[in-house]
Amino acid sequence: MAAKTDLFQSPDYYLLDELLTEEQRMVRESIRNYVKKEISPIIEEYAQRAEFPRQIVQQLGDIGCFGPTIPTQYGGGGMDYISYGLMMQELERGDSGVRSTASVQGSLVMFPIYAYGSEEQRQKYLPKLASGEWLGCFGLTEPDHGSNPAGMVTTIKDAGDHLVLNGAKMWISNAPFAQVAVVWAKNEAGEIQGLIVERGMEGFTTPTTHGKWSLRASATGELVFDHVKVPKENIFPTIKGLKGPLGCLSKARYGIAWGALGAAMDCYDTALRYSKERVQFDRRIGGFQLQQKKLAEMITEITKAQLLVWRLGVLMNEGRATPAQISMAKRNSCEIAANIARDARQLLGGMGITGEYSIMRHMMNLESVITYEGTHDIHLLITGMDVTGLNAFK
Repeated sequence: MAAKTDLFQSPDYYLLDELLTEEQRMVRESIRNYVKKEISPIIEEYAQRAEFPRQIVQQLGDIGCFGPTIPTQYGGGGMDYISYGLMMQELERGDSGVRSTASVQGSLVMFPIYAYGSEEQRQKYLPKLASGEWLGCFGLTEPDHGSNPAGMVTTIKDAGDHLVLNGAKMWISNAPFAQVAVVWAKNEAGEIQGLIVERGMEGFTTPTTHGKWSLRASATGELVFDHVKVPKENIFPTIKGLKGPLGCLSKARYGIAWGALGAAMDCYDTALRYSKERVQFDRRIGGFQLQQKKLAEMITEITKAQLLVWRLGVLMNEGRATPAQISMAKRNSCEIAANIARDARQLLGGMGITGEYSIMRHMMNLESVITYEGTHDIHLLITGMDVTGLNAFK
C-alpha cells in the first residue's frame, strides 16, 4: 500500500485556538508534525498486519509524549494538562493505538510511580520510562473482573524478605513489549496494593492477545504471575485500596477525552475533503443536503466536545476537576467520535472501508476506546450517581 500524504487540517469552528497559550499551540504543532511525518505514512500497513510499530516507543520518548505532566527532575515534561490533552488529541488523530501507548506509559505507569511511589522508585523507573528506553504497562483488569475491579483475585503474600505474586491480568496494552508492569493485587488482609513487576522476574510472562479487529497496531497481552518473587521495595508505600488504581484511571480518561476527539477530527476532515472532490449526478456530493447534514452535525459535535475538554483542562490545571467530570468528557468524546466515524464512512461509500482512508481503522479502534478505562455504560452511571447521590452499581 503506497504511503499517502497526510493533508489533515484541524477544525476550529469557534476559534478556540484563541483560548490556548502560544506554548500550548507550539506543543500541538510539534506533535502534529510528528504524526504527519512518522505515523500517517506507516500506520495503515501496521494495522493491516496487526503489528505494533515498536520504533514509536523511542520516538514518543524523544518528543516528550511520555509523562508530559511529570516534573522535569524525573525526566517528564513539567507541562500543564491542556498541553498534555493536545498531545493526546494529535496522537489519536494518527491512531488510537499510538495514543494508547502514550496514555498507558504516562498516566497508568509513570503517574502512579510518581504519586504513590518511594523516592527510590521514582529515581529508578521514571527517567527510563520518560525517555522511551523502557516501556511500561498497567495490570488491573482480570479475565473475570473488568468493570468491577474490587473483585480481583490476583494476590500478594508476605514471604519474609520478599512478596509472592499470583494471578493474571487481561487486555493489557503494551504488555508484550513492556519492561515494567504496575500491578494491583490483594494482600492477605484483602487490601488492594500496587507494586512494580519487572520483566525477567521468574514466573512472570506476557502472552500476546491475537485476533483483534480493533487497535490492531497496538500491542495487547496478558500478564501472568506464577509464584513471582517481588522485592518488598517494589511495593507502593503510601496507598491502599481502589483509590490508587482509580486515581490513575482518572488521569488516563482525561487523556482519552482529548484523544478520541482527535480521531473524530480526522474522520471529519477526511469526509469534508472527500465531499468536495467526489462527483455523483454531475455535482460534488458536498452540495447534497443529506451530506451537508452529516458534515454540519460532525462539526457541531466536535466544537461542543472541544469546549468541554478545554474547560476540563482548565479545571485539571487548577486541581479542581472531579473524577465524575472526567467521566462525562471521556464518554462524550468517545460517543461523538464513534458516531462521526460511522457517518464519515457512509459519506465515503465503498471507499470508506478501504485502507486508503483512515476512517474504518478509526471506527474499529473507537470500539475499544468506548470500552476501556470504564465502559460507556459505567461512565453514564458515574454521572447518574454524581447528580442523584444514589448508587446504581449495587
